[in-house]
Amino acid sequence: MLKEKQESESSNLYGLTRREWLKATGKLGAAAAIGSFGKPLFSKVFAAEPIKIGHITPRTGFLGQIGAYAVMGVQLAVEEANARGGVLGRPIEVVYEDSVNPGTAVQKARKLIEKDKVVALVGEISSASTLAIGEVAQEAGIPFINTGANSDEIRGTKCHRYVFSTEGSNTMYVNAIGQWLIKNQKFSKWYFLTADYAFGHDLYRVSKKLLLEHGGTELGNDMIPTNTPDYSPYILKLKSVNPDLLFLNLAGVDQTTFLKQYKEFGAPFETAGGVMDTVQFWAAGPDAITGVWPSLWYHGIDVPAAKEFTARFMKKFEKPPDNQAWSDYVAMQIILQAIEKTGGTQSKDLVKFLESGVEFEIYKGRPGKFREWDHQLMQPLYVVKVKPKAQMKDPWDIFEVLEEIPGKNESLETIMMKKEEGCKLEPL
Repeated sequence: MLKEKQESESSNLYGLTRREWLKATGKLGAAAAIGSFGKPLFSKVFAAEPIKIGHITPRTGFLGQIGAYAVMGVQLAVEEANARGGVLGRPIEVVYEDSVNPGTAVQKARKLIEKDKVVALVGEISSASTLAIGEVAQEAGIPFINTGANSDEIRGTKCHRYVFSTEGSNTMYVNAIGQWLIKNQKFSKWYFLTADYAFGHDLYRVSKKLLLEHGGTELGNDMIPTNTPDYSPYILKLKSVNPDLLFLNLAGVDQTTFLKQYKEFGAPFETAGGVMDTVQFWAAGPDAITGVWPSLWYHGIDVPAAKEFTARFMKKFEKPPDNQAWSDYVAMQIILQAIEKTGGTQSKDLVKFLESGVEFEIYKGRPGKFREWDHQLMQPLYVVKVKPKAQMKDPWDIFEVLEEIPGKNESLETIMMKKEEGCKLEPL
């Protein structure tokens, strides 16, 4: 069943499902098909060969819920691009693949490049899988925009010339939440719960460093396997340790599982964390969620372009975009803009364009651009706090945005990794 589903999605024509395509063309004709925004879906009938982009991200497993939103972000970006007439007069076709683990991710990346002949790769959430895909992309000379993996290594010692990141690094997330914690005097005795894989290990390293640099005390850290079903032993241990702050370095469905069980134990300690995915908090429900968190993007930020993007997304999917949908949408827009501006799909031209300092609309009230030397998208993050349930206007209205970090008049460099942290890009 999964294979049939993937094959159906991989044959997605112009960013639509087969059912959507047949419905549109069968009733209206291809040239008259209507998109989800009341505009013609295709401005003309495409005669040219499509430009193929590979989208690879977890669709199953403990990151699958996040991956589903990543796919929605890409679908909307491609639908909108084709509604405008495609790029360079050619339709955009996305080949979707599920990356369950690093080994599968490598196989799928090679398949997309060698068999499907994609001109770029977009996606991923797992840091371990992203590191593996980056090796494949570099070897093949195909641009890859990482949309969901946080490990500093991706921008540091294991960076690559053909790899770019719209997702923030662990350093960016920790520095953002760290600034808020410093101002609110939350540096004292911390206990860490950490995902036991590349992402978690790196996030723990960065967050522990922040704590110790500001005179705090680490009371302990537990490395927790992904897909852990029972957190009661860890929560009972916390009660005996009695930290001032519980700092979470968990990811995916583990965030949801922990928050639900933590609430059952009375959520006894203040909670913050090094990363947060909105969809996992939605899944936990308003009665279970708690804490203060760094966020890459949130649909409640008071920015006109963000509100417009949210409205378009809700019209298509009947729910708002989460931070992952935002990242994949923006990444797809960026790679399509690069193709349009360079006039083709030559990989070296695309890389040079992305490195050139050109600014992109990223729906945050100020533009973003990639740093030339590590290919990290320069952008602000947000500190968000869970709202009291009585103040939530709908099931998705779960956060109060406390502040944007860095502030409007501050350099984006203040939260980013430093150049001496090891990135040495290969020559083109």
